[in-house]
Amino acid sequence: MTETLIELQGASKEYRGVHAVRNVDFALHKGEIHALLGENGAGKSTLSKMIAGVTPPSAGKLLLDGREVQLDGPADALANGIAMVFQETSLVPSMTVAQNLYLGDEKAFNRLRKLYIAAQQFLSSLNFNVDPWATVSSLGAAQKQLVEIARAVRLKSRVIIFDEPTATLTPEEKHYFFSLVDRLRKTGVSILFISHALEEALAISDRITILRDGEMVASDVTSKFDRDGIIRAMVGRSLSNELYGRKRTDDDVRQPGKKVLSVENLSMGSMVHNTSFSLYSGQVTGFFGLIGSGRTETAKIIAGVIKRNIFHGGEVHFGDHSVRYREPRPSVRDGIVYITEDRKAEGFFETMTISQNIHMGLLATERPPGGVVLNSAAQAVTEEWSKILQIRAINPNARIVELSGGNQQKVVIAKSLVQKPKLVIFDEPTRGVDVGAIAEIHKVIEDLADSGIAVMVISSYLPEIMILSDRILVCRLGRVVEEFTPGSATEEKIMYAAVH
Repeated sequence: MTETLIELQGASKEYRGVHAVRNVDFALHKGEIHALLGENGAGKSTLSKMIAGVTPPSAGKLLLDGREVQLDGPADALANGIAMVFQETSLVPSMTVAQNLYLGDEKAFNRLRKLYIAAQQFLSSLNFNVDPWATVSSLGAAQKQLVEIARAVRLKSRVIIFDEPTATLTPEEKHYFFSLVDRLRKTGVSILFISHALEEALAISDRITILRDGEMVASDVTSKFDRDGIIRAMVGRSLSNELYGRKRTDDDVRQPGKKVLSVENLSMGSMVHNTSFSLYSGQVTGFFGLIGSGRTETAKIIAGVIKRNIFHGGEVHFGDHSVRYREPRPSVRDGIVYITEDRKAEGFFETMTISQNIHMGLLATERPPGGVVLNSAAQAVTEEWSKILQIRAINPNARIVELSGGNQQKVVIAKSLVQKPKLVIFDEPTRGVDVGAIAEIHKVIEDLADSGIAVMVISSYLPEIMILSDRILVCRLGRVVEEFTPGSATEEKIMYAAVH
């Protein structure tokens, strides 16, 4: 029989009297890749955090090598050979990549040059293209994720828990990551893999466990599952055709309305180079490109999050006038909202409640009567948008940090849409979001376009771009290089344009 390394018996976790995980029996075997699947709020992260010592169980037992243990925190878990790579990175932004890699494992006397050479060699051995001298704050979301993964691997743990490790990675980086996971498995390391990418779970895992509403609904070897069966277990019904099962043609695209935005020869540093395009009301315009193609930087310039070049920076026309936003406030007041790809760092105030976060979005465009914020007004706005976006929380006064990733994303979207924009820019709107929430967010995007609002969707997932977009623009090396209609587009054509 396969040796059981970690086992949870009757594990439960309560928050304010509400169960996040209820009476779960779970086993992780030595040298296996075990996929943990479920909707946002199903209890996946809570279960994994109990194993990693982050969250103590309210009831039940945790067994390691057959003996009951009580982990007093992540450091205690690391001492027992258990490491976790969190969905939201836990790196120190002001420190370099190399310093983060060796944080907590420093020698009494360190030679910096030797440290950076060792970090460079280690990252190269993993095929991770990250500069060890770079400060973490200067890295993109994908590179931060690679550093998190590298740090966990360097600790030579017996168990590594990956929470959405591939959400920010390019196809090439995913290939290297999966090769790394396979090498770890062959050395006897046990992998707990949490992902919303069902195809990845089916491709790399040995066993799959599915949670729904905090309870285990299925657990077996991977060969017993298929994509549709997993979705039915997760949400209680099939969503395959609702998501990516249909093929769009040129006959069912929305016709362009009034030109809302015109960008001409936009440039910013080394990231955006003389790019030009237009956006129209009542249409979803999809932007696809590899990491470093300038998609996000272009969107942030439009929204005033970052500035374009002072000289030869190009022109941006919004509506009937030329604009040069130096901060987001005037762009929001004009009717442009940018929904960030990094919700934790840029999307919400994690110590505030759901109501406070959504109402902050409203306060950016409207002053309350007499300058006094009424809790009743904030609550009314929250109830309206919670119903529209189906935001689920443990209780109405929950802080946003207590929500699952998908519900956090819905709050970020609500905080932006409450501003009644004319142009909405979604940057990776379904990253780290389960299949049920993906369908809900896609409906929000389509409803916005149907109501006459101009929508720009940036996504690294080609099926999402193809199913949502009325026009598809492909970015490469800082500029828009190709445009496709849904009928003429194929994944091969789009990827070729993005690479060559």
